[in-house]
Amino acid sequence: MFFAPFLIFYAIAFFFVLAFFFILLEIHVINYAFVALGLPPEYAFTALLVSLVGSYINIPITRVASGQPHPGEVVRSFGIRYRVPTRYVTDSTIVAVNVGGAVVPVLISVYLLMQMPTIIVPALIGIAIVTAIVHRFAIPVPGMGIATPMLIPPIVAAACGYFLGSSEHHRDAVAFISGVIGTLVGADLLNLRNLRDLGAPVASIGGAGTFDGIFLTGIVAVLLA
Repeated sequence: MFFAPFLIFYAIAFFFVLAFFFILLEIHVINYAFVALGLPPEYAFTALLVSLVGSYINIPITRVASGQPHPGEVVRSFGIRYRVPTRYVTDSTIVAVNVGGAVVPVLISVYLLMQMPTIIVPALIGIAIVTAIVHRFAIPVPGMGIATPMLIPPIVAAACGYFLGSSEHHRDAVAFISGVIGTLVGADLLNLRNLRDLGAPVASIGGAGTFDGIFLTGIVAVLLA
């Protein structure tokens, strides 16, 4: 399924954000984050671009029975307006996985765990902490799905990386993995049971309101750690 989670204004804003991140690349800020994680720095912009473009791509995995469809075409969450994909409205909710907000950051996390097996235990502890806190602040939004405050996941993940990592390199990896997996589990997976009451045509794991709380959480957490 292909649909824009944001109104056209926010889509334009994201392109400006992408330009801003390109400038950050030039001053090696994001390069530093990826180098700290052990990823080749030349792939930094590619990973960011794939994540942003991938936020428009959702892979359907199942359907769940839902209540009355949300009557509006636009919903607001934490000051941002999201477009409800009304063309998918039925008597059920399609559960999908967002490529940019879930698949890409999870693949990076798996790569880090394979490269640094000694961080598995600290990463699991960090994931548990981030999961608990993010789940506490995640808010079901009728018509859209689950939304999270943008700043809470990266701050908590950075703290986990700082206190649980045994070295600077490990701190960055623990922060990224904790932020990515913890936000996915705490915001989306633990709230799947609430989808029946939201009247959302599509509930995208890692998409819409949690996109900024997942991929960018990992990058910001690394910079903070």
